[in-house]
Amino acid sequence: MGSYLLLTCIVLPFVGAVSLFFIRDVRVARDVALGFSLLTFLCSIFLWILFTNDLGPSQFQFITEIEWASSWNIHFSLGIDGISLFFIVLSAFLIPACLLVSFDSIKTQQKEFMMLFLLLEGFLMCVFSVLDLVLFYIFFESVLIPMFILIGVWGSSENKILAAYQLFIYTLLGSVFMLVAILGIYSQTGTTDLLVLNTFEFSERRQILLWLAFFASFAVKIPMVPAHLWLPKAHVEAPTAGSVILAGILLKLGGYGFLRVSLPFFPEANAYFTPLVYLMSIIAIIYTSLTTLQQTDLKRVIAYSSVNHMGFVTLGLFTLNLQGIEGSILLMISHGIVSGALFLCIGLLYDRHHTREIGYYGGIVYLMPVYSTIFFFFIMANISLPGTSSFPGEFMVLLGAFQSNTTVCVFAMTGVILGCAYSLWLLNRVIFGEAKAYSIEMCMDLNRRETYIFLPLIFCTFWFGIYPPVILDVLHLPVTAILYQGL
Repeated sequence: MGSYLLLTCIVLPFVGAVSLFFIRDVRVARDVALGFSLLTFLCSIFLWILFTNDLGPSQFQFITEIEWASSWNIHFSLGIDGISLFFIVLSAFLIPACLLVSFDSIKTQQKEFMMLFLLLEGFLMCVFSVLDLVLFYIFFESVLIPMFILIGVWGSSENKILAAYQLFIYTLLGSVFMLVAILGIYSQTGTTDLLVLNTFEFSERRQILLWLAFFASFAVKIPMVPAHLWLPKAHVEAPTAGSVILAGILLKLGGYGFLRVSLPFFPEANAYFTPLVYLMSIIAIIYTSLTTLQQTDLKRVIAYSSVNHMGFVTLGLFTLNLQGIEGSILLMISHGIVSGALFLCIGLLYDRHHTREIGYYGGIVYLMPVYSTIFFFFIMANISLPGTSSFPGEFMVLLGAFQSNTTVCVFAMTGVILGCAYSLWLLNRVIFGEAKAYSIEMCMDLNRRETYIFLPLIFCTFWFGIYPPVILDVLHLPVTAILYQGL
């Protein structure tokens, strides 16, 4: 049954996208797109319910294999472990929110917009469930196509084309090296099956070369400094829903790639390059925090904040211990929810005032109390306040870093302080202060639909913050398997 559910999660978004071709009425198309996304989310929840934690640490569940290019020993094989399970659930969770928030903000070509989001969801489901490196590469890159079109067509200013091309070129160039590495692996082993490759040992020299090739792709996707320059521009130009999915899911593809390929396949290279990753992560944490304090655009603040949080993620992944890796995964899941919610908040404010300049705002709490309460809550989650989902993840990353390298941990903790500084600075400038004169239309508080979008995000932020074992218990076996393979 689990195998059928996994296939259903993958097929439903594509079926929904195709079905929109035959619908002319925009209202009906919106309802159909939302219905397919909600069905996909429901299937992902059933996957979580059926998932068991008592199997062997190296085993995937719900494995399905479909004959495809069998003469080349390449198969369309699907399966999930505890790591990919939560990324599938997170993707299915955020897509309905993206569609709902776009009902009013997207004015033109709404049906095409919904189709692209369903295609994007289908590609993401494939990335997180395929068990073959060639197919992983194909779907890893396929995600770029809908995102490129979303920014280029529905972007917010005349610079949207430039931002779309920067996103495409940066990520595609990095992935060329990954393709070369996959061909190298195939030429040596004769297979690209992840389950088979988990048992294969590469020489140290080959590990170093392959690690660098994969790192070039994953570091751009996360993104790590200095390969982060495309991200702020992409966020500024993207529509609200595009920013939500970009920060919530697409930035996690690099971290997922490290977990699925680099950490288990190249243990000696991981140990060799750990100081480099530590240095790049610390630079990202401190540099982007200081850069965030200088921003005057609301979206740029959250975009640079995302680079800061991804610095903690890469730091935790390469502590190469249980606490650090589990904390990184938990932080990625939390960041997907919290940053997505913050971009939703900014998008709703932009829809009313048509500007993202921080200096324009002030005293919003007196005019939009419901909005201000929600914005305040997610700002607190963004600084990892205890009781929110970001706190256990960030704490475990710092604990893992302390066990691995105390000096690195101390430098990383300065990022926590700077994160509080730019978050509270943003909150004070926008929400508090002296109330400014706005028209009545600009100060309309959240309506029922907009409020309902935030309720599940608030619930998950509280739930994962108060009871993180709901995620950590599922992560323990696959993370242990990664560490065991790396010994």
